Formats: sequence, structure tokens, C-alpha cells
Amino acid sequence: MAEPIPLVVITGMSGAGKTVAMQSLEDVGYFCVDNLPPALIPKFVELVRQTGGGVRQVALACDARGGELFDPLLGTLRALRADPGVALTVVFLEAEDAVLVRRFKETRRRHPMLGGARLLEGIQAERAALASLRAEADLVLDTSHWPPARLKQEMAERFAERRSLLPVHIVSFGFKYGIPIDADMVFDVRFLPNPFYIEALRPYTGEDAPVYDYVMQSPGTSEFVRRLEDFIDFLIPHFTKEGKRHLVIAIGCTGGKHRSVAISRHLYEHIRSQTEAHLTHRDCGREG
Repeated sequence: MAEPIPLVVITGMSGAGKTVAMQSLEDVGYFCVDNLPPALIPKFVELVRQTGGGVRQVALACDARGGELFDPLLGTLRALRADPGVALTVVFLEAEDAVLVRRFKETRRRHPMLGGARLLEGIQAERAALASLRAEADLVLDTSHWPPARLKQEMAERFAERRSLLPVHIVSFGFKYGIPIDADMVFDVRFLPNPFYIEALRPYTGEDAPVYDYVMQSPGTSEFVRRLEDFIDFLIPHFTKEGKRHLVIAIGCTGGKHRSVAISRHLYEHIRSQTEAHLTHRDCGREG
């Protein structure tokens, strides 16, 4: 028998963070559909089954924006719970009235249940209408005092198949060709002795043993590398915790052929055991 399809349904109060929650699930590999009418959920689940595992986990957001189309959600959820081919988790997001009022005023969005009433009355009407749905939820999260990053972190920790590793891209480059535009951090290694001025080393790159050894054994290199490794080791878990999805570290020398290549290679070898690491020598082939 096939494994049940993991299905997360995000619902709850308008303005409580459903968009942020869906973005977090998408980041950890869920196929996400926003505002799907509940009557179509069983048909959608059947389509997922027909992919034969091509779609492995699904998240749906359903809320009061659907108007009358939203009404069948409770019955649909109960039917899904009886389906052995679906592993359903219902997440209900809520927040205090005062917080929701402030959020809607800040964004200037119209509340879906406002009608001709005041904003607060619309929020209170929605809360009453969703009471039975809240009771059906597997997980209720109050986002009143959470920044978006906290909600993203909470969703990722609960629903990621495993703790996502932070992909780190290390890029060597030459300053004469410009700094990589996607760099999060840039380190300048032009203070190290330049193999370019040694005729026997000039044709090689930092990936070749003669140049790599020369750079790594140069005065100041060991101290710089130790401090750089400590710095990156400190940052990676903190960036991961805050939900950063990729990190680009650019290491530059004059031409991007010798010093930056050697240091980038060394850093890549250091961090590849603790996270997903990628190494690119952008300008290595431009000279010679």
C-alpha cells in the first residue's frame, strides 16, 4: 500500500499569517495552493495520487476569502480524516483582535467579512464563524506577538522532513571584473602575497598544488583562514535558524585566479561537512 500523502491545510483568521505560513512550507518542499475551494480538495488529492509520487507533500490555504465556497471546509476535512491515503494536519492561525485591527490598518487591505460593518465587528464575526473549524484543528498557533520570521521558523521546524541545511555558495572572483552581484558577504584577500609575480606559478591557478601551497603557507594566511572559518561557523547555524535559504560568500583577489581560488577551495573543504556547499571560480579562466 502506498504511503499516505502528507496534506497540511492552513486556515484561520484573516491577517493571522497564512501567507507567511504557506511560504515557509513551500520553502521546505511542499506543493502549495492558496485559496482552493474546499469542494475541490478531494479532486485535487486524487490528481496528486495520479502523479505517482511526483508530488510528495501538499499544503493548502483555505479561508474566508472564498465566501460561500469556504463553507464546506469542515465537512471536507472530516472526510479527508477518514481517507487512509491522506495524512491530514489542520493548522489554525489566530491573533488577538487588537493585533488584527492594527495589521489590517497598516496594510490597508479589506477584511473579507467586513461588509458594511466596522473592521473590529468583521473580525469578531469571522472569529465566531470559525469556532467549529478551530476546534477541528490539530495545531492552533497564536501569532499575535510573532514577527514573520518566527512563524516561518515554527512551520519549518514542525513540517520539514528534516532540518533543512543552509546551502552555502562560495565564489572566487577578481576585483578587476567586478564583485558578484548576488554576494551576501565579500572578503578581500589581496593582502596576501600574489603568485602572479612569480613566473613559475603564474600559469597555474589556486586549484593547482604549487599555487595552493604557496598561498596557504604565506605569512598571515593561517591566521586569516582561522578567523574566517570561526566567523562562518558562527554564522551558519544562526542564518539557518532565522530561515535564510541560501548564502553566497564571495572571496576576491585582483584577477580571481590565484589567491581567491586557493582560499575559496580551502573554505569549501572546511564547511562541506556541516552543510550543503558549492564552489564556483568565476574568473579563474580569464587570464593566461
